[in-house]
Amino acid sequence: MAVFIKEVQADTPAALAGITGQDKLISINGHPIIDVLDYRFYETNRNLELVLKRGDSVRTVSIHKGQYEPIGLDFETYLMDQQHSCANRCIFCFIDQLPKGMRKTLYFKDDDSRLSFLFGNYITMTNLSDREVDRIIQMHISPINISVHTTNPELRCKMMGNRLAGESLKYLYRLAKANTKINCQLVLCSGINDGKELERTLKDLSSCVPAVQSIALVPLGVTKYRDGLYPLVPYTPQQAKEVIGQAEAWGERFFKKYGNRICYAADEFYLNANLPIPNAEFYGDFDQLENGVGLLASQKQEFEMAAEDFKEPSQMRKITLATGIAAAPFLKELLDGFQRKCNNLICQVIPIRNDFFGTTITVAGLITGRDLIAQLQGKDLGDELLLPTVMLRHEQDLFLDNVSVDEVEKTLKVPIRLVPNDGWELLNAVLGRKDDV
Repeated sequence: MAVFIKEVQADTPAALAGITGQDKLISINGHPIIDVLDYRFYETNRNLELVLKRGDSVRTVSIHKGQYEPIGLDFETYLMDQQHSCANRCIFCFIDQLPKGMRKTLYFKDDDSRLSFLFGNYITMTNLSDREVDRIIQMHISPINISVHTTNPELRCKMMGNRLAGESLKYLYRLAKANTKINCQLVLCSGINDGKELERTLKDLSSCVPAVQSIALVPLGVTKYRDGLYPLVPYTPQQAKEVIGQAEAWGERFFKKYGNRICYAADEFYLNANLPIPNAEFYGDFDQLENGVGLLASQKQEFEMAAEDFKEPSQMRKITLATGIAAAPFLKELLDGFQRKCNNLICQVIPIRNDFFGTTITVAGLITGRDLIAQLQGKDLGDELLLPTVMLRHEQDLFLDNVSVDEVEKTLKVPIRLVPNDGWELLNAVLGRKDDV
C-alpha cells in the first residue's frame, strides 16, 4: 500500500532529499504508512529511511534531520485516508432527526479513532480492528474518547443497532488494561440505559479507573423530526434529578478513593432539574467540557474573576445576549449581578425558542438563524447583539440552517458579536472591549 504525496514543502528535509509530488510513500524505517497517525509517529526520529514508489519503480531515500522536525510532505487529505463513517443505527442518533435540505456535511456520521485523538471526537469502537487497538497502545495515543452508553452487551447492541456493539466493549477493557487514558460518554435515554442499567454501567466502568479518567452522563436530544424512529421522550425534571443523584453518589465514591469525581452529569441535567450548577472546583480538570459538563461553572468562574477589576464604559452601553432556553436563566443571573456593579450598562438576555428543531431542544448550539430573526426582529437590541459561537459552524459564518451571520445582522439592523464559551471573552463583549485588557 502507498499514500499519494500531494506536495513537498520547499526547503524541508523531503525537498532536499529529492522527493516530489510524483512519489507515493510506502514506509518509514520499515513501518508501513497507512494514515496520518503512522506518519506523524514515525517521522519524529532523526534518521529516517523512506521507501517511495514512482511509477513502477521503488526506491529508498535516507533523511537526516532534527528530532521532531517535520519531513515536509503534504497529502490529499489531512488523515491521508478516507474518514471512517459510523456503522451503527443508534436509537438516539441526532443526525437521524435532522430535517431534509440541510448542508451535506451535517448528515455525515463519523466514527474514527484518529479523530478521537486529534480532535476529541467520540468513537463507538464498533468499526475498530485489532490492528488499530494495537497501534493505539504501541503509540501511547491518549486520551481516547469512547461513546459507551451501556456496558450491558445485549442492551448496547439494541441501542446502537449493531450486532458487534456488545463484542466491541472488549476494546475498552483492553485499552484500560494498557493504561490508555479514556474519557467515556453515556448518552442516556429515559427508561432504557438509566436507573439500574446506569448503575451496572458505572460499576463496570469503575473497574477501569484510573485509566477511565472521566465519565459524562449526557441526555439524549429529541427533535420534532422523529417520524418512524424509535419512540423516545426527553427527561422530565424529576428524572433529571434522579440521574444527577446517581452521578453525584458515584462521584463521591470516586473522590474518596481517587481524589477525583470522575463521574459527572452534564449541565443540561442540572438546568432541566432546576438545580444549581456546582461550583468550578467540583469539576476538577474539566475533562468533559465538550460534552457540556462544567461548561457553565467554568464560564462563571472566569467571568467573576475578570469582573473583579474592570473599567466601566464611559458612555451608556446596552447589549443583548441571545441564547438557548436552558442556559438563559443562568446567564441572566450572571449578567444581572454584574449590572448592579456597573452603572453605565444595560444587559438583557433573551431566550430563543427552538421552532426549527422543536421546543424540546433548548441548548444554544442548535439555534438557527431563522429562529433568531423571527424572535428578535422589531426588538430594541441595543448597541450589539451577542451570540455564542457554538451556534455556528467551524468557520463562524453560517448557522445550521445555512443562514449567514451577515444576513441576521442586516435583517435585525444591529452589529453582531460572536462570543466563545469563555468568561473573560464574555466580559469583554459585554463591556465592548476589543481585546483582553
